Amino acid sequence: MNLAALQALVKVVQTGSFTRAAAALDSQKTHVSRVISQLERELGARLLERSTRSLSLTELGREFYERAVAILAAVDDAQRIVQNAHGEPRGTLKLTCGVEFGMIAVSGWINRYLARFPQTRVDADFAGRLVDIVHEGFDLAIRVGPLADSSLAARRLGELRYGLFASPQFLARNGHPTQPRDLAASAVLAFAGGSHQATWTLQRGSEIARVELRPRLKANNIFAIRDAAVHGLGIAQLPLIVACQSVADGTLAPVLPDWSPPSIPVHAVFASARFLTPKVRTFIDLAVEAMAAT
Repeated sequence: MNLAALQALVKVVQTGSFTRAAAALDSQKTHVSRVISQLERELGARLLERSTRSLSLTELGREFYERAVAILAAVDDAQRIVQNAHGEPRGTLKLTCGVEFGMIAVSGWINRYLARFPQTRVDADFAGRLVDIVHEGFDLAIRVGPLADSSLAARRLGELRYGLFASPQFLARNGHPTQPRDLAASAVLAFAGGSHQATWTLQRGSEIARVELRPRLKANNIFAIRDAAVHGLGIAQLPLIVACQSVADGTLAPVLPDWSPPSIPVHAVFASARFLTPKVRTFIDLAVEAMAAT
């Protein structure tokens, strides 16, 4: 019996199939199945009940699985102690984030991370769902928006700041809004799903203005909204990090620059703050640095 066999069993149980376990372990389904069968032969007991549609643990398999999880956790803790003493980030960092924020920011962080720390690798999952990082084996998740109550640890990376933008051609044709209520009569481009109705909330110091809008375009992809604004189709509410290059090259200009939409917090979420390995800690530090620069 070896650690690889325990890891295979745990991953099969966590993912619910040999195919998904093999993908998570960067292996082949037949190899994982063979490892589990060999483990059962060594133990002289069946651990998994297999059918064409599902897998389940036997009663003895459940007890063995729980001890296998504890053994692997103890090994991880021992490795963390060594890594923390060494201090150099190394190994594979497994992270997850939303698809859109992954494209906006996280992919750039990954590139800088890999360039800065040559002993590291990254396994990134840009997912359109809320990933269970503990049961799916991720080191950390990047989450945008308020955090739900959780037993997980988190560190605030910064804020995603927004502004209003339109192309110079659009503003030349339609004029510059001078106050938030002018937006109600303007062609606007909104990021959202559902009903073709939107409300923008804007702040200037202690003043707050809410404007009900009927967007000319509503889409759940921020790059589609930005591109429509660049093409002169209306006024868009965009993250500054998305709009900055277009502002720099003159294809977008700020609208109502004294007013700003509320910022949205961005966090790194991880299983425990107690055992934060160098590979995780350095990525989080790099993300904080990058968010501060936007």
